[in-house]
Amino acid sequence: MTNQEQTQEPINNEDQTTEQSETISLENITIDPAYVTELEQKLDQATHQANEEKDRAIRAVAEMENLRRRAALDVEKAHKFALEKFITELLPVMDNLERTLQVADKENESVKPLIEGVELTLKSMISSVAKFGVMAIDPQGQAFDPNQHQAMSMIENADVAANTVIAVMQKGYELNGRVVRPAMVVVSKAPAN
Repeated sequence: MTNQEQTQEPINNEDQTTEQSETISLENITIDPAYVTELEQKLDQATHQANEEKDRAIRAVAEMENLRRRAALDVEKAHKFALEKFITELLPVMDNLERTLQVADKENESVKPLIEGVELTLKSMISSVAKFGVMAIDPQGQAFDPNQHQAMSMIENADVAANTVIAVMQKGYELNGRVVRPAMVVVSKAPAN
């Protein structure tokens, strides 16, 4: 036997002796039922508190996830509708260009180049705003939709169904699906019998 083995052997004997003494001392202990009941109550309280803390942690994680989603939606809406004020200011310019084309004397040869310039400017403006999600609402002949149309008057008309747009006084516009300006329309109503 080497010195190292001899040195380890007494340590193992000491461990065994300690274990035996612990076992012996445990055998001599009398268990008080009141103490056991108290420990069980403390365990139940600790388990209950741990479950409450786990529930709070799960709720906190869920709340943070909801907050993150809400913030992402707010940022998306801000990007999507950031141009709303700009578009609202630009709509009267587009309306004026359209009115210019409506009242222009197309038979006058000296005004034709000017009319062509206004037409090209209007087409360019319409295509430019369309790139940013702006679309015209021109509901001629469609059913009246209070979400997109503003009824300026109602006229009896037997030729079309009731609540049909029979005239558009001013086009409406929407930006990425949201109405920026409703279309001003004249709506049909059933004739009085």
